[in-house]
Amino acid sequence: MSKPDIRIGDTEREEALKALGEHMSAGRLELDEYGDRTAMVTTAKTRRDLLALFADLPEPHPRFGEVARPAAAPVEARPESAQIARRLVNALVPLTGLVCVLLFFTVLKTPLVFLLVPIVAVLVGSLTGDQHGRDRDRRRRR
Repeated sequence: MSKPDIRIGDTEREEALKALGEHMSAGRLELDEYGDRTAMVTTAKTRRDLLALFADLPEPHPRFGEVARPAAAPVEARPESAQIARRLVNALVPLTGLVCVLLFFTVLKTPLVFLLVPIVAVLVGSLTGDQHGRDRDRRRRR
């Protein structure tokens, strides 16, 4: 608590709301006063703002621990079948291009057959999302 002007986050606000709830259930705060103080908790910006709400109250007060850094998400190992399925789905777009060329020169003599390529690309993209981009970003973070 040596730095009262440090900005607070949701964790600190939740802790303060919990402490105020304990004071209300102990009879130290009336319902109206509890409502006023909880409203001030939600608009508090710094530790000083929160501590001022507890100046006339005994423990419990909010405790300000070190800001926890988010842990790196573990990289999930995909099952072999999922990797094979993903590769097959990703191969659909180039395969569709080849099929369109074959259809154009053999059966369908219209260039409209090539519209199948963007249609398949959109469908595959909607199914897989930006998985390639996510994998690339995951490798960069390592």
